[in-house]
Amino acid sequence: MTALLATQRYIQNLPKYLTLCEHNYVRLLKLLPSEQTKQSIREVKLGNSEFAVKIDDMAKYTMDVSIKQLSGMVKGITPLYLTVRLYNDAKVAEIIHHDYHQRIKPSYGYPNPKMHQKDEKYQLNAFLYDWLVACVEHGQATLNWDVNNGLV
Repeated sequence: MTALLATQRYIQNLPKYLTLCEHNYVRLLKLLPSEQTKQSIREVKLGNSEFAVKIDDMAKYTMDVSIKQLSGMVKGITPLYLTVRLYNDAKVAEIIHHDYHQRIKPSYGYPNPKMHQKDEKYQLNAFLYDWLVACVEHGQATLNWDVNNGLV
């Protein structure tokens, strides 16, 4: 029985994964900078932490967005850094890089040298979902108003 368990591969539940990515897309659109141009940034404060949501690249059907933690770091834990790709034609968003790692595989054999979870890609996107829900429901956007422009 042990040999049977060791040979079973993880198979991703595609409808469940796509639903998660659709929810991420809708919520991430709410956090994007109001001016959606390359290199535009929006800062979001969540609790004691501050994050920057930056549009890195734009194409006809995709947009790459980086999410970087600016403040509120916990000693001994790497600050949050994610790169998310939005597929505008399919209306889904998924993490393509995290913590400066290049590529996330759909699934990993287990055990593996870097100790990735079998469903690491799903877990990272589930984390993104939770983070986006927290930002949309409890986050505060930093407004950069120029009070010396004669309007105030």
